[in-house]
This record gives sequence, structure tokens and C-alpha cells, in this order.
Amino acid sequence: MRKKLFSLLVIPAVLAATMVVSCKKDKPLTSESNDVTTTKEGTHYTVDTLNSKVEWKGYKIFKSENTSHFGIIKFENGDITVKDEKLESGKFVADMNSLTSVDLKDDADQLGKLNGHLKSGDFFEVEKFPTASYEITKVTPASEGDYNTLLDGNLTIKGITKPAQFKANVSVKDGEVSIATEPKDIKREEFGVKFQAPAANGVIKDEVTLQISVKALEKK
Repeated sequence: MRKKLFSLLVIPAVLAATMVVSCKKDKPLTSESNDVTTTKEGTHYTVDTLNSKVEWKGYKIFKSENTSHFGIIKFENGDITVKDEKLESGKFVADMNSLTSVDLKDDADQLGKLNGHLKSGDFFEVEKFPTASYEITKVTPASEGDYNTLLDGNLTIKGITKPAQFKANVSVKDGEVSIATEPKDIKREEFGVKFQAPAANGVIKDEVTLQISVKALEKK
């Protein structure tokens, strides 16, 4: 193998990667308890799965260089609620079978090996855990920096759920919602993705970078 396989997360959105939202109106609690402060009151939107994705990047460290693989995960489905022209909640479910590398797209042999390894029990065990999810639990406007919204939520990968916060640019306009998050590092080992190749082949970093891009259309 030209490059031993590394890892990424998961997102299970989501890398899902990773990504689900549910709602309770009567018990607003923190994301750490897996309860939510959002509701589903408002206008409902459906995620456009053809124009939404999770971008991932994983890293491997050799003695003489750092290398990486990067790619995408598509969404299986998702829903968003808008209230008073503002994002209220969202449910994003990523299809882990769609996980693929982009950097190896011109090398079919290496692409097949990498994708197969990432989907195996060494990494995301896709046969057992075919989806990942991200569940928004809180939406906070942001007045500073390059992003206009702070999203708190629960990221689920391989059946393991952890709180995850993303900075994002959110737009609600003309029957369409768009969400574009800042690239964020997560720790794959927290989600049970602990594979390491022999040390002589380099060290796979625990950090994996995820970036979520979602477009959703108003339900008619």
C-alpha cells in the first residue's frame, strides 16, 4: 500500500457524519444530558441530500512528513425547523456507506482499499453502524467573528454520543435554509475508532476534521 490507512471520525453528521435532532418543549436541559432546548414549532424544511455533505480530513504522521486523506460523506435524510425566520432545530443523518476519499479519486485501486478499510471493523464498522447523526440542541446567534451562529448538539458515531459544538453561517431565505460550519477537529477514539497501524508505518492522529454543509428546502 502506498500509504497506510489513517482514520477520520463521523459523523456520524456527518463525518455522520453523525447527524440527528430531536426536540422536547417541556424540559430544556443541556446537550450533555442528551436533552434539547429547541422545539419543532415553526416551518419545516427537508434536507436536500444531493446538495448537502460532510467533508472529512484525517491525518497520519511519518518521521519525515505529515500526510492526510480527505473526502466526503453524504446525507441519508434530514429535517430543519425555522421559527420567526430563524433556525430552530435540525436533524441530520449521514449515510456511512457513502463515505469515500476524494484525494484518491484518480487511483481506483488505492481508493477501493482505503474506502474498504475505513468501512471495516478497524474503523467505522459500517455494516453494524450504517448511519451517523448530529442532533442540534441549542441555536445561539453570534455577533463576533466570521460565523453568525453557534450550534450545540449531540454527535453520534458507532452508537456513541458526545456533545459537539460548531460555529456556522446560517441563512434562511426564499424557502431555503443553508448551514455551513467551520472546520472542526473531533477525537475519533472517543467514538470507538481506535485503529493504529504498526508504528513503523506512521502514527494515525486522533484528531479528524469535519465540516458540515447543508441545504434544506421548505416543505410544501
